[in-house]
Amino acid sequence: MQRRKLLGYAGAGLGASLGIGLVGPAAQAQAAGVTVRSLGHTSFLFTGGGRRILVNPFRRLGCTAGFPSPAVPADIVMISSRLFDEGYLNELTGEPRVLTDPGVYDFDNLRVQGILTPHDRQGGRRFGTNTIWKWTQGGVTIVHMGGAAAPLGVEQQILLGRPDIMLVPVGGGPKAYTAAEAVQAVQVLRPKIVIPTHYSSSVAGESCDLDPVDNFLALMPGTPVTRAASGSLGVRPNDLPSEGMRIQVYQYPRA
Repeated sequence: MQRRKLLGYAGAGLGASLGIGLVGPAAQAQAAGVTVRSLGHTSFLFTGGGRRILVNPFRRLGCTAGFPSPAVPADIVMISSRLFDEGYLNELTGEPRVLTDPGVYDFDNLRVQGILTPHDRQGGRRFGTNTIWKWTQGGVTIVHMGGAAAPLGVEQQILLGRPDIMLVPVGGGPKAYTAAEAVQAVQVLRPKIVIPTHYSSSVAGESCDLDPVDNFLALMPGTPVTRAASGSLGVRPNDLPSEGMRIQVYQYPRA
């Protein structure tokens, strides 16, 4: 049953056709690349291909206590999980299309795929499920792992393929990969650019139980690391490594 459910997400027949058009000439926008802006934790804004896509806005407490609000203007919002501090929609402005469930969503010149995984190491019995989001924006294929906590199965690997950019949690805790588990997921998908997420920072509250990003970097010796001077960095298709991979670390914003 689980195998049929996962593979079913790949079928266009399950997609929801949603009328959100491109802004500006489609062909020009699709070739322009994507700007990736860190909003803290697992929340990022992706701008490119004529769209603004916001992933995982959060409630500011605990590990995210010192971040500014991630509720920036967006056309599409993707939510990996809905808990007290996750998937927080109350501060959003405008009328973005909000995606919360796994499946295939078809927009004009954009397909978004959500793939179900456990949000803990007990098969989802403690914290429920997590949705991994996959899409191509500005000619760059992106996989955002959200709060994945379990190893990727064969079916999930098939659906995810090899992304250009993979955003993966690395800080551990009960709801996401540890550094070692994140390395295993990276080795499975072999992305061209790895963006670590979900790790401790200087703005975290005392209750934060996450590890620093350096724990993950220490387990990836020999992999080039780019540290963005700000919270935003553009990626064009021509910027992607022709072989191997690199790690891209963002500076978290401060309130």
